[in-house]
Amino acid sequence: MIRAVIDPGVLIAALIAPGGVPAGIITAWLQGLFEMVVSATLLDELTDTLLRPKFRRWVSESQAIAYVEVIRLAAVIVEDPSIAERVSRDPADDCLIALARAADAHVLVSGDRDLTSITGIEPSIVTPRHFLTSLEAAEGPH
Repeated sequence: MIRAVIDPGVLIAALIAPGGVPAGIITAWLQGLFEMVVSATLLDELTDTLLRPKFRRWVSESQAIAYVEVIRLAAVIVEDPSIAERVSRDPADDCLIALARAADAHVLVSGDRDLTSITGIEPSIVTPRHFLTSLEAAEGPH
């Protein structure tokens, strides 16, 4: 089973744009096509971001809280790594990479160009479209 860490930005995009590629990733996860790995810090960041007033035009506070709760209940939760090796320009990105490594994830999925431009590290960092396409290919024809 593929284990993936999904960048909170991708999780937010999935909620506010139901027809987009990130939403397709959530659908694939709910269908059991991969294991999503999260940590307390990732869930806190997701919650804090979705509760900002600017997101009310897409989702209510109760919808945002319910969405995060589904992820909390159904994802694999791992302890936040204590040390994040300096790999990227952004310490928050380094935390995502450290989480993916600590969780033995196969992939980190992000739309952040600072992350997707990093090559030659494990786990690999891929765009949402690349990840969804690989899941669909692995699933085969219907």
